[in-house]
Amino acid sequence: LPVSSIEKFKLESKIDKKGQMKDYVSSSQLVMVQVSKEPISTKGPRLTAEVTLPGRFLVLVPFSDKVNLSSRIKSEKERNRLSSLIKSIRPPGFGIIVRTVAQEKGSADLHSDLSDLIKRWEELFNGLKRAKPGKRILGELNKTSTVLRDALRPECELIRVNDETLADQVKTYLGSIGSDKVDIVKFTKDSDLFNSLSIHRQIKATFGKKVNLQSGAYLIIEQTEAMFVIDVNSGGRKKGASSQEENALQTNIECVDEIARLLRLRDIGGIVAIDFIDMAKKEHNKQLTDAMKLAMKVDKAKHNIAPPSKFGVLELTRQRVRDVANVQTQDRCPSCNGTGSVQAAILVTDTIKSSLKYLSKGEGQKKLTLFVHPILEAYLVKGEPLKVFKGWFGSSIRIEWEMEFGLTLELESNSSMEILDFTIYNERGEELTI
Repeated sequence: LPVSSIEKFKLESKIDKKGQMKDYVSSSQLVMVQVSKEPISTKGPRLTAEVTLPGRFLVLVPFSDKVNLSSRIKSEKERNRLSSLIKSIRPPGFGIIVRTVAQEKGSADLHSDLSDLIKRWEELFNGLKRAKPGKRILGELNKTSTVLRDALRPECELIRVNDETLADQVKTYLGSIGSDKVDIVKFTKDSDLFNSLSIHRQIKATFGKKVNLQSGAYLIIEQTEAMFVIDVNSGGRKKGASSQEENALQTNIECVDEIARLLRLRDIGGIVAIDFIDMAKKEHNKQLTDAMKLAMKVDKAKHNIAPPSKFGVLELTRQRVRDVANVQTQDRCPSCNGTGSVQAAILVTDTIKSSLKYLSKGEGQKKLTLFVHPILEAYLVKGEPLKVFKGWFGSSIRIEWEMEFGLTLELESNSSMEILDFTIYNERGEELTI
């Protein structure tokens, strides 16, 4: 391996962590640094002089001699194998961190990854010769390669790309790292991939302040300067729940997987307080904590989970390296067209469907009347069904809902209603609230 460049650096004695910065760094002195944490809110980026170069299986640490393994590699036999293997190929002057995905990988895979990282180090070293203060010397890989490196999991079955050049780049990258996933990359001519796969709909449903679950339960997510707060709401009694305690347990357990998913999708970090529904039994609180730990197990970000307090609040911390992902999930109000905002129009049918499901499956309602604005009524009567239900080609969204939930649904229009508002009445003419 070409490691001659690192020998050109003179290593200084270790810095006393209790010492004064002025004793080691002076004004106008040039120091090579790496951004370890993006700016968040009013805080600037965090910099470090301990440079690391991440690869697919390994992380290269220049000016070190240590070999460290991911704490997620639990097998002692595998840890010993990887440690011995890495020590045998580690070039002098470099430390190596073994990533979790290196498990069960052979010498050829790890050696190839290490060679690529050494080449990136050489690129960094050559960039130092013409470096100017404040200018980037070496950047991350292109976005596609970075996502594939960090997010591609063994269970992934399909990668769909609507750009032919990008599809070739993805295949080339996967081939270069020896992945067996090259054949799952498929090029499609679909120009609006996100819409055809309902990803835009999922984004609108996932990134709002209120997140609805299929059972009728919902989450309220709010951000403060100090932490994120998530409030769990049942939305009504669960089918099969024999008591309030059982209903609370079912709702809490159901919300655990969705909360863990949202933390990853939104990249929520820092302190997170989750206000679960209160449960009196200790075994139920332990069951909830165990379920939360299991759901968070797939999260690559470092995290710690505390048991629920006596008030039902579970606290956790999650590593935060960048600002939380914010997506505009509300539409401008169609009535005032001003500063007001309403639920995204694309989600109104999801909300109505969730309400009908709860009333029919949970409450046993068989005949309902839905009052909506004439524009929404026309869409429900003449709009294309969202799916084909059990082999039947429904002629409208309303008919699709009737077939799916086994009920009779009457539509009534009311021009005085807001476009996205709706009310539901039972066969006795009583308004139903959820």
